[in-house]
Amino acid sequence: MHSLYGDHLLQRLQQETEGALHQRLFRCLRSAIVEGVLPPHSRLPASRDLARELAVSRNTVLNAYEHLLAEGYVQARTGSGTWVAGTLPDSCLNAGGKPLPAPEVPFSPVKLSARGTALLGYASASPHQWGAFVPGVPDVTAFPHAQFSRIQARLNRQPEVNRLTYSSAGGCEALRAALADYLRVARSVRCEADQILITEGIHQAVDLVSRLLCDNGDRVWIEEPGYWGTRNLLRINGLKPVPMRVDEEGIVPVNDRLAPRLVFVTPSHQYPLGAHLSLARRRQLLALARQHGSWIVEDDYDSEFRFSGQPFPALQGLEPDAPVIYMGTFSKTLYPALRIGYLVVPKALVHPLRIAAAELYRGGHLLIQRALAEFIREGHYVAHIRRMRLLYGKRRAFLIGLIQRYLGESFIREFNHDAGLHLVLNLPERCDDVSIAASALRRGVKVRALSQYYMQGQTRRGLLLGFACVEEKNMLPAFNTLRQILTEYGITHTGNLA
Repeated sequence: MHSLYGDHLLQRLQQETEGALHQRLFRCLRSAIVEGVLPPHSRLPASRDLARELAVSRNTVLNAYEHLLAEGYVQARTGSGTWVAGTLPDSCLNAGGKPLPAPEVPFSPVKLSARGTALLGYASASPHQWGAFVPGVPDVTAFPHAQFSRIQARLNRQPEVNRLTYSSAGGCEALRAALADYLRVARSVRCEADQILITEGIHQAVDLVSRLLCDNGDRVWIEEPGYWGTRNLLRINGLKPVPMRVDEEGIVPVNDRLAPRLVFVTPSHQYPLGAHLSLARRRQLLALARQHGSWIVEDDYDSEFRFSGQPFPALQGLEPDAPVIYMGTFSKTLYPALRIGYLVVPKALVHPLRIAAAELYRGGHLLIQRALAEFIREGHYVAHIRRMRLLYGKRRAFLIGLIQRYLGESFIREFNHDAGLHLVLNLPERCDDVSIAASALRRGVKVRALSQYYMQGQTRRGLLLGFACVEEKNMLPAFNTLRQILTEYGITHTGNLA
């Protein structure tokens, strides 16, 4: 059985064709040392073992090792083999004592596809996903990791074979069953376990639905403003996002002869403004979808975190056999890197979506899905949400207090903010919120500009402030930095932002 070093040398020997075999092996070993494949102070394979792996004589290996020793690349230690020297010979170093750089290869621009170019042009994902005031990120340090690890360890001792191979069933059966029970009670969703498909988050769910239900050029209604991730996925899949205005009652539907194929909405907590979709608008959307054969895609991304009043039930459960595809995720309730989301689909779509998901993505992660099912069944999931709701409620109230005290009531967005993991900080209409967000980032405060969530030119100005992942003791200094930046842009405590 070959070692990694043996495999590497076998590949390099195929490229070395000049000179005797021991000379070729010496050059391959020297290159491996200079390039760091064989790092300083590492032990070279025993000559007998390496000879067997390379199918050469032991003398060939010994000759190569002796050459390395003579030039100072290795050191021989009596009774313990041959080791790479801690300092490379001067012949392969530059004046600074570092290995000579590899010769530069002329840069040749890569030609991307039109779709690939568009994808990069629309890319908006931030590399900054923790700290004050990253929106939409839960406090991942508060998750009961030890408890979850114990469940995983117990299940992983003797894992079932069907959890270790490919999955075409739409995810772990136990997780789908646990989710169905939870969603029926917590969100008034009408579903059975076989209507649930497990996905790797909302993005994969959007990709799957848009690929299977839409053709190139199909119109898709999205909220304006709305989540950039959904908008970009739709564009990349060749669809035409149509921005629909949002007011205090949520998305504003219109009677249009060009009916949408899909309608993407966040009815329980509109993202990013925070409005709740009124009952009248819900019925209007359902009637429109039935009339035109459209599908409503309900993104219920953070409905578990409501801090006052009664929770709003899911749009999907409002009417029997509603033309609604319900999307959910554990990214907000547990932690984003878990990469587990789910779809609840009408029965007519279960079979085609399940087959398409298996073809496109090859489902997996069944062991962690099974552990998550146990986590839900044993009551830990609901208990964790309850704890986080209290924690986030306190942090939200603290942030609102800072805004009211140091900036003023007019800086709080007029739409409902009694839910979710972020607030929208109002800014004057003519200010450059993108520039303000960039200035804040340079000083370690991570906010997002509200105007970037709009497709069209008429945009509101503001900043999204996430409070879930910021302890109160860290919130005040970050807020003071942000307030100083606003002052530098001429934005101060005022009762009127116009």
